[in-house]
Amino acid sequence: MMKIILLERVQKLGTIGDVVKVKPGYARNFLLPQKKAAVATKNNIAYFESQKSVLLAANDKQRAEAEALAAKINGTELTLIRQAGEAGQLFGSVTARDIATALNDKGFTVDRKHVEIGQPIKNLGIATVVIAFHADVQAKVLVSVAKTEDEAKAQLAAAKAPAKKAKKEEADVAVEEVVVEEETAA
Repeated sequence: MMKIILLERVQKLGTIGDVVKVKPGYARNFLLPQKKAAVATKNNIAYFESQKSVLLAANDKQRAEAEALAAKINGTELTLIRQAGEAGQLFGSVTARDIATALNDKGFTVDRKHVEIGQPIKNLGIATVVIAFHADVQAKVLVSVAKTEDEAKAQLAAAKAPAKKAKKEEADVAVEEVVVEEETAA
């Protein structure tokens, strides 16, 4: 195991300034090259303590920028037209790069490393994809994968219908509760 000091918040690992043990390969291949961490030597820890306020201010600035971008992107609907077989199996798949490209085409600045898709989408339909701009800031995007534009519009309408129905039912319940309260007060 290798001891490192985190220079920014890393999900499932720690926050700025934490000294943690990680596998050497994870540190060497991911954390250190991306400047997310430094090897926890006495000199590096002393340097971090002297630069802590600067790093925290930079992190707060990045978080604010990420929150502004996430607010714009959250709830965005993407339509991706792909060829598929009769059973809805795609000839190929939709990857993080495809989603990032579609968002960039809509005028947002998104890198594929921000797209958390898990596994590539291999079937027609609707998928909710998380876009993580910062360790603390995420947005959700609705992706419709279809053979045609009309099919994509129908999928999106069907996906929105249950949400509208649920909101209407909540409103109806609230109205019934008000009526019941008025009757008991009289």
